[in-house]
Amino acid sequence: MSSTNSAIKFTLNKSERLSSRKIIAGLYESGFFVAKYPIRINYQFTDLPVKDMRLQAMFSVSKRKFSRAVDRNRIKRLLREIYRHQKHQLYTRLEDKQLKLAIGVIFTGNQILDYWQMETAFHKTYKKLLQAVDDYQPENEQALQTEE
Repeated sequence: MSSTNSAIKFTLNKSERLSSRKIIAGLYESGFFVAKYPIRINYQFTDLPVKDMRLQAMFSVSKRKFSRAVDRNRIKRLLREIYRHQKHQLYTRLEDKQLKLAIGVIFTGNQILDYWQMETAFHKTYKKLLQAVDDYQPENEQALQTEE
């Protein structure tokens, strides 16, 4: 999704999926998170392994709460679909601020929700993430602002 494209692409390519074990570990250790039950989004501003990519995402569902793989896969499919339709808002903000972000979307609920319930829950959490990106300032910019 370059800034030269006028049409928004609602795709989720392989290059947009987070697979680096190092970055995933960083999401859980030193990353930040926003949560609104039943969805939690861990995020970390970091360099991504794919060139020219501003945003990478991963999706996770607890094996303890959903022992059947069919249920976990359905929830992840719903999350990916909802994310795919809303990612452009986050992507444009990251482009404006020249930031790179890795996110992990985790479903923390106990039961499978239908699409509309899942979309509502995701949207509430996603708004918090957008606010966190808007409020974010890299350390070197914070140091410059405190000196003035």
